[in-house]
Formats: sequence, structure tokens, C-alpha cells
Amino acid sequence: MSDAALEAFWADAKVRANLNRLRVYTGPNASEALCPPAWAFGDSADMADELLALVLDGRKTATASALADYDDEELPSIGSLSIINDGADMPRVLVQTTDVRTMPFAEVSAEHARLEGEGDLSLDHWRQAHRDFFTEFGHEVTDEFEVVLEQFKVIWKP
Repeated sequence: MSDAALEAFWADAKVRANLNRLRVYTGPNASEALCPPAWAFGDSADMADELLALVLDGRKTATASALADYDDEELPSIGSLSIINDGADMPRVLVQTTDVRTMPFAEVSAEHARLEGEGDLSLDHWRQAHRDFFTEFGHEVTDEFEVVLEQFKVIWKP
């Protein structure tokens, strides 16, 4: 992705999403000052496009990641913004985190599986798909394997 494409998306998004409703009175605020992180779902262009389509359709409002993959990075926080890219690494949608939890793999709920919007929406499907995905990246997925569960809402899409 080019920096120009990301900056153009962010310039448009922060105005159209009305991130600072009182700008005329208060001036710029922190939520519009820095471009949020941009990332894509999954491990391939096809997966990124497939999961992004679920977000754009309103079916996917949650995601999960391995806690171990965060290394020294901060976890998402409630209220934080992200730009989700498509499989060609182009920015497509601005989202805001509404909930973040860490928990053992075995404790993920059927409700979270449904919010991820994938497959048949069942917890069994979620567990198998995520077990396969995390294992592919070298994790040993046990019932105690820690995952980060994030819920989000779409703030703006072109």
C-alpha cells in the first residue's frame, strides 16, 4: 500500500466520519491527528478480501488473534480506530474497537463465534477454523491457549 493511498483514505475518513464534531470550537483533537494503524485480515489476499466483504456487509463485527503474536505491541483498546485493508493492501473501511478481551481458547463463546460472521456461524466452525489458522503459524493450540477477542463497529466506508 502506498502512503499516499492511506493518507488520502484517512483524510477523507476523518471528515466524513465526523470524528471531531466540535472542531470549529475546539480545534483538532487526538482522534483526528494521527492516522490509525492499517491492516488486513488473514494470511492471504483472498482471505483478506473474503473477511473484509463480511465486514462491509455488516456480518463481521468481531475478530480473534493469538495473544502470543502481540510480542511487545499494545493490545487494541476500546475506542481505538483501525483501517482495514483489502487483499491488494488498499484501505477500505474505518472501524472502532468496542470491546477487547483475552481468554483461553476453550472459553470463547458461541456469541463471539457468531459475531465473527464466518462459515456457519457456529462455535464448532470457529474453533476448527481458528485452531487451523493459529497452528499454521506455529502455535500449539490447547484449551488454555490465550486469544485476544476484539469487537468493532464500522465508522466509515467509502
